[in-house]
Amino acid sequence: MKEIQGEAKTIRKLLNAAKYSIDYYQREYKWQTKQLTELLDDLSTAFLDGYKPEHDRAEVQKYGHYFLGSIIVSSRDEKNYIIDGQQRLTTLTLLLIYLHRRQLERTDRVKLDEMIFSEKYGKKSFNLDVAERLVCMESLFNGQHFDANGSPESVQNIVARYRDIEINFPQQIDDTALVYFADWLIENVHLVEITAYSDEDAYTIFETMNDRGLNLTPLDMLKGYLLANITDEQQRATANQHWKNRVRQLVESGKEEDSDAVKAWLRSQYAEKIRERKKGAQPEDFDRLGTEFHRWVKDNSQKVGLAKSADFFRFVQQDMEFFTRQYLRVREASNRMTPGLETIFYNAQHEFTLQYPLLLAPLKTTDTDAEVDRKLRIVGAFVDILIARRCVNYLMLTYSTMSYAVFLVMRDVRAKSAEELVAILKKKLSELGCDFTGTTDGRRKGMPDFGLNLWSKRYIHQLLARMTAYVEEKSGMKNRFEEYVAEGKSRYEIEHIWANHPERHTTEFPDAADFDNWRNSIGGLLLLPKSFNASYGDLPYADKLQHYFGQNLLARSLNDQCYERNPGFLRFTAESGLSFKAHPQFYKADLEARQKLYQNLAEQIWSPDRLDRELTT
Repeated sequence: MKEIQGEAKTIRKLLNAAKYSIDYYQREYKWQTKQLTELLDDLSTAFLDGYKPEHDRAEVQKYGHYFLGSIIVSSRDEKNYIIDGQQRLTTLTLLLIYLHRRQLERTDRVKLDEMIFSEKYGKKSFNLDVAERLVCMESLFNGQHFDANGSPESVQNIVARYRDIEINFPQQIDDTALVYFADWLIENVHLVEITAYSDEDAYTIFETMNDRGLNLTPLDMLKGYLLANITDEQQRATANQHWKNRVRQLVESGKEEDSDAVKAWLRSQYAEKIRERKKGAQPEDFDRLGTEFHRWVKDNSQKVGLAKSADFFRFVQQDMEFFTRQYLRVREASNRMTPGLETIFYNAQHEFTLQYPLLLAPLKTTDTDAEVDRKLRIVGAFVDILIARRCVNYLMLTYSTMSYAVFLVMRDVRAKSAEELVAILKKKLSELGCDFTGTTDGRRKGMPDFGLNLWSKRYIHQLLARMTAYVEEKSGMKNRFEEYVAEGKSRYEIEHIWANHPERHTTEFPDAADFDNWRNSIGGLLLLPKSFNASYGDLPYADKLQHYFGQNLLARSLNDQCYERNPGFLRFTAESGLSFKAHPQFYKADLEARQKLYQNLAEQIWSPDRLDRELTT
């Protein structure tokens, strides 16, 4: 083996004016929301441990350091090829682009450009140099929309993860802290760059570090601890086989699902404390069960009820089997619409991963199948209502924002009956301080003030999909929610009822900015196929109205023909009391009426009374 070099580098040193390539045979960029939000949470936690607003920026150099692992590089043909580490480097580049754009208007901004791209002879190239990603990365860097449909998998994931950063970037790192965080990220976060001078050597290093099978996972170590304490040989063999069967099923359902299932189970049943979000706070049950659950179980064997051999056998044979089976059910329900568990799918569209331990929390191994399903429906409905209320009040749903509140609910509903569950969760909803009329502190006006912007776009798409599907289902039609949120060429997009032509509305809106604000109100929006937007989106309302009649029922309800020979819809409007009506013209008063209709519709869909109804379903 030729010379191999290893060097610890800050992000600045690693990426500044550097150039890394990826061979065509390397795997795609595959990180999902889960991996990205975990990284954001880890980085923000490490940064906030040292940060104080009163610090001078020079104090950042004294903050704690964070090690992000190693990358392996093959240096050949005067280029550096990433053998291992492209997932982290791609994600770091996206984070740097986000921070760059957040600082654009600041005079005290941290200069990040040279860690993102370099320029030679007037030609810009990104420091992670992959030809198929160039247009996408340029669009993100310039703040332009990029349509990733039909693009390679890596490009689609890059666009989705950048959107995740925009949505999930921690609120605690506000405008004051932002430059401090950028300083800390590029100066105090380190990776080890291991450089070999042939692909053969680079892959030998990679295999040595990853494929020798010597590194036991927390799941392996938990299994070893549990089986070692089962003294009956027959029971130990039975438990071992049972463990392998359950893990195999979980692994077949997705990467890391075996570990995630055990984390969700243990957190749901045993976490009593969570780390406080303040400097110097120590990891508690909830946090440790997310990183070192094997050690936590061993340290807390009495709390878990593990004393004698029979307890360990029961823990594997009964508890692990029951809770991981239920976890697998809710994960499957999150991936496709499942009769009776539809809300789990709805919640998953918001990538609200905290729902999984919360769904498991009230379950008991002695519950019947009917009791399990009833509890899952009740908790799923609670999460659904919580998400919708927070969305219309522009309140974040990020892991870091929601983990503490969800933990408290999880702890309070643990092992409760369905009747107790409804009472607790309805009380929680009343205490959370927001609904569709706004927040109790008056800072947010809820649905009357809710409209389309960069932050709310994805949430409005989901809410419109739910409202459209609800109206159609209640009118006797098929629930088409999955169709409305699906990606692809035939996807649905948000349609503005008013085209972007303020000159058509000068009588009511002399000021173009005022028109734009009203135009983006949710009452002025629909969900329609992309092809409709392309063909008719720019037309005046009077010309579009006839075409709305051929679309989904929420769009069709604008047209007076919808109220003729349509018994299912007319029955629904009569029974619901919702003020549906045709709008031959669409002026400001019509938009206000539609905004109120959407609010009333939302209050029906996401009514806390749903929890009571689940008791009798």
